[in-house]
Amino acid sequence: MKKIIFMGTPEFSVPILEALLQHGYDVIAVVTQPDRPVGRKKILTPSPVKEAALRHGLPVYQPEKISGSPEMDELIALKPDLIVTAAYGQFLPVKLLNTPRFRSINVHASLLPKYRGGAPVHYAIINGEKETGVSIMYMEKKMDAGAVLAQKAIPITEADDVGTMFLKLSDLGKNLLIETLPDFFQDKLVPQEQDESAATFSPNIKREEERIDWSKTAAQVACQVRGMRPWPVAHTLLGGQRIKVWAGQAVETSTTDEPGTVFATDKEALYVACGAGTVFKMTELQPAGKKRMSAADYLRGSACEIQEGTRFDTDGQ
Repeated sequence: MKKIIFMGTPEFSVPILEALLQHGYDVIAVVTQPDRPVGRKKILTPSPVKEAALRHGLPVYQPEKISGSPEMDELIALKPDLIVTAAYGQFLPVKLLNTPRFRSINVHASLLPKYRGGAPVHYAIINGEKETGVSIMYMEKKMDAGAVLAQKAIPITEADDVGTMFLKLSDLGKNLLIETLPDFFQDKLVPQEQDESAATFSPNIKREEERIDWSKTAAQVACQVRGMRPWPVAHTLLGGQRIKVWAGQAVETSTTDEPGTVFATDKEALYVACGAGTVFKMTELQPAGKKRMSAADYLRGSACEIQEGTRFDTDGQ
């Protein structure tokens, strides 16, 4: 059986690691990001992949930076047949990529060459894509630019957000990898070079990109909200205070109010004017310092600050 080094970090990667083990592959080492402080108390917490690896009694490596590290030398000395990565979170040196007999491959959550980079699921939803998928590709020095060995698409529904799509894509990725490996090891696959002219990118979400621009259409705002849920969560500002927007949708009505204006409320929602006269129905929110709640509960509360005529901060956009 081929010796595999697996590299991954978030929950997305765990089913892929476990599928390799379940199908009898010899995972000789797992590489993941170092433990990080989590929550208000900053409790040092292992990655989901580390937790899974320890459950299975696998050796774990956690270099802060893998390039030039002692851990990299140890991994090279293991003489793996293959390196499999899935959302590991660091660039790999060419020396390490070229170490395995069968090179190194990546399970990437997009239909390459679209959405290369660290946030492909977020951007696919934010941009209103109707489908996304998983690509298994050779790794090379240039980010996510290697030849594609296998690819499979799935639809993005209006009910999907980043959380649901990560689960679907993780499941799709593990199955596609297991289907692909036998032919891969027998050299039966024909790698397809990516069309560089069609490449798009999905860098990690920046803080300023989390803020809602109400001059966009309601449909675009709805996609942004879904494309940032459950993390990092889209927000708007009122009097400089952050209000997270957890859920809502574009509705079939129009308004002449300025974008960012709450021009109506009812028992279940806030109605916010957006660009081109469109309307976003906000159904779930989280005021600064408060818990996540339905708009209905918020509107019934004594601390409700948002009324008809309230306008969210739009300066700086």
